[in-house]
Amino acid sequence: MTEGGDGVALGPGPEFDRIRAVWRALGGHGAALGDDAALVEVGGERLAISTDLAIEGQHFRLGWLDPVEIGWRAAAGALSDLAAVAAQPVGVLASVGVPGERSEAFLTELMDGVARAAAYVGAKVWGGDLVRSEHVTIDVVVVGRAPAPVSRAGARPGDGLWVTGRLGGAVTAVRAWSEGREPSAEARARFAHPTPRIAEGAWLRDRGARAMIDLSDGLVGDAGHLAAASGVVCVIEADRVPIHASADWESAIAGGEEYELLVALPGETPDSLGREFEVEFGVPLTHIGRIEEGTGVRVVRNGQPVDVEGGFSHF
Repeated sequence: MTEGGDGVALGPGPEFDRIRAVWRALGGHGAALGDDAALVEVGGERLAISTDLAIEGQHFRLGWLDPVEIGWRAAAGALSDLAAVAAQPVGVLASVGVPGERSEAFLTELMDGVARAAAYVGAKVWGGDLVRSEHVTIDVVVVGRAPAPVSRAGARPGDGLWVTGRLGGAVTAVRAWSEGREPSAEARARFAHPTPRIAEGAWLRDRGARAMIDLSDGLVGDAGHLAAASGVVCVIEADRVPIHASADWESAIAGGEEYELLVALPGETPDSLGREFEVEFGVPLTHIGRIEEGTGVRVVRNGQPVDVEGGFSHF
């Protein structure tokens, strides 16, 4: 995820404190970054570019996934950043580090997973780099066309807060593996094979989306970034949040690695839009809250405020 700088404010957290410190140090050498992808004008065309890093032991473990799944998941996470700005992917580059004892088949299968994710959204693998490393590492760069991008910074008081998909499955799978259990097939699929919501992001843009962000850090964590960027409060009604069949509400509210889209739509948007979305894409679009004046995120359940810790953190 490309973040930081003076362009768009970031939410709280140790990772983002470090990003802020880096951009202060860069000064005038750093562009005004801050959305899910950097937007660059090239030859009269606006491009969206992002990068995402996946490291064995931090983002996945080899016993959890096969090489094709590792490649798919790494590429899908980066492509999700393009979905969040309503860009259409055109190219993917992957730099891969692998221990010397890993077979050629492991590497080719991993890159097959990257290629499958790229093909799923109509993009090509343009190239990359290969190096020996202590742990399996994949750094994926994605490029897309963004003639009419959606920022995190456009939400306004009175807007509704909506989310795609059902939440909590990915973190439920991780919890099961961490406890020595096999997750359900449904939870495992949510972690191993996330879907970058490229077509969905463009559809939401065309229906008036004011702000979007992908849920890589979890609903509460990423709502905090959208709130900071837009200078508003995101009010999440926990009773409305769509929960994956394998998960509980705490996992849906606080868990990360979802790669769904959180979107602010005009307040007059009818709930029937969610039904149209589900007919079009086969996954729900749920009205889960509202945008108000103020700052931060407020979660309410059964009409009462609740404290929720959550979101994936790299630090």
